[in-house]
Amino acid sequence: MTSVDSSSLPSDRRARRNVGVLVAATMILGSQLPVHFILGGLAGQMLSPNKCFSTLPISLIVFGSMLSAPVLSAVMQRRGRAFGFVLGAAGGGIGAALCAVALLSDSFALFLAGSALTGVYMCAQGFFRFAATDGASPEFRPKAISRVMVAGLVSAILGPQLVKLTADAFAPVPFAGAYAAVVLLNVVGVFVFAFLDSPRPAPPPPDGPRARSYLDLARAPRIAVAMLCAMVSYALMNLVMTATPLAVVGCGFGTAASADVVSGHVLAMFAPSFFTGGLVVRFGAEPIIAIGLVFLAAAGAVALAGVDLLNFFGALILLGIGWNFGFIGATAMLTASHRPEERGKVQGMNDFLVFGLVGLTSLASGGLMNCVAGDAVSGWHAVNLAMIPMLAAAGAGLVWLRLREGRPA
Repeated sequence: MTSVDSSSLPSDRRARRNVGVLVAATMILGSQLPVHFILGGLAGQMLSPNKCFSTLPISLIVFGSMLSAPVLSAVMQRRGRAFGFVLGAAGGGIGAALCAVALLSDSFALFLAGSALTGVYMCAQGFFRFAATDGASPEFRPKAISRVMVAGLVSAILGPQLVKLTADAFAPVPFAGAYAAVVLLNVVGVFVFAFLDSPRPAPPPPDGPRARSYLDLARAPRIAVAMLCAMVSYALMNLVMTATPLAVVGCGFGTAASADVVSGHVLAMFAPSFFTGGLVVRFGAEPIIAIGLVFLAAAGAVALAGVDLLNFFGALILLGIGWNFGFIGATAMLTASHRPEERGKVQGMNDFLVFGLVGLTSLASGGLMNCVAGDAVSGWHAVNLAMIPMLAAAGAGLVWLRLREGRPA
């Protein structure tokens, strides 16, 4: 019997078309996130009266994303994906404009407000991976997620280069030009969603199954472990990446070197997506998540081994690969663990928890770098040692799930 590639089935035609739209949106709009993560801590360090709050702008981006997740998820459940994504781009554009004005007027409070609004866009982009699976066959879902994530390669290249080209455009005020460029990205990118064909899910029939409560969903073993692994993968990546520009500059390297390290990291985050989805289809989500946790641990080990530029590159590349395997694997596990009528609840709850922990780690990152430790080297070591408890929790969750389902751990 001849096998049929599920991606060629009629049921996946709309899904593949939507994946193309989401790929374009990620390439254009996604370029703003590297700009914020490269410059957020440096701008915060420049504007904040207390250096311990230097990474607070990045934390507010993440907390803004966390608070937006349940709202945007419910809006998309009722009004469709495109409407929610347009709201996200509007938040990104307005947030970047406020950040540019804040730098020109030397206002830390206004910069924080712009960062919080940027979180609305970050939240919307997080739902791209879920939108890619809408209406897709079970076999195509992991591949759809991977294809959207691959598009991050373009944004990984464009974002840091945008920093280099525009950071001094409004000299002598640094960084304001880069945020003005981000406003333009959002204005252009919002038109892509006119081509998205992702209808609202049909309401369940009166006599059909009802969506489980948030508590019942959180108690479901596979949903709980998928959320835990997504939280840990993203939070650890953010913990280390947020501290990286501060550590690189603090160890004697320049802003350009910092941008290059972050660029290498973001490339490593998305390059494995060419094959991660296929690996999930072949081997299952849990082994891929476990491999991701191993890469994350290896990133910490390389970072602790030294503070040469090569160590920074090696650690951040391993960190990106670990995030890719862990986060895509967890997303694939989650999308296969709930019913269509539960989509809004599950996806909103997942991203609320993910970005909640990410926000806490970004706050912790600045504190470890500037307040707990006495210098950049000690702070960098403290950041990487802080990975250990969360790695242990995610690993224990995977082992518990395998044993509970009667399979070898």
